[in-house]
Amino acid sequence: MSESCVFCKIVSGKIPAYKVYEDDNMLAFLDVHPLSKGHTLVIPKVHVGQVEELSERNSEAIFKAVWKLTKYVQLATGTTSSLIGINNGPESGQEIPHVHVHIIPRSRGDAGEPIHATMRYRPTVSKEEMQKIAENIRSALR
Repeated sequence: MSESCVFCKIVSGKIPAYKVYEDDNMLAFLDVHPLSKGHTLVIPKVHVGQVEELSERNSEAIFKAVWKLTKYVQLATGTTSSLIGINNGPESGQEIPHVHVHIIPRSRGDAGEPIHATMRYRPTVSKEEMQKIAENIRSALR
């Protein structure tokens, strides 16, 4: 737990939240600054800043909770689609340094954009660069 983290304060009960799901490892609640009605955040109960810092157990648990909740968030909001997103690190737009997954219900005509609209300036990447990046990722996995 981090004393200064707003999400840790929600986990500990120091800050109230509209909780929708809780188990031993995860907590899900409505975003108080929603992008759509039913915008839900899923967080690990332990303080972890970025996805790559999650334990394997918590990684599995958070995505299982997202998998479980998405259908019910959509049903509760009368939608059949959602944007599922993670800002991972400050440069990505992560405002609270505690891993959280957004489940944002979407509907036709909601004025939302596809995820590719988040980047105003897109790079031009050659086939050679793509191959090198893929090789670097595969190499790092070994």
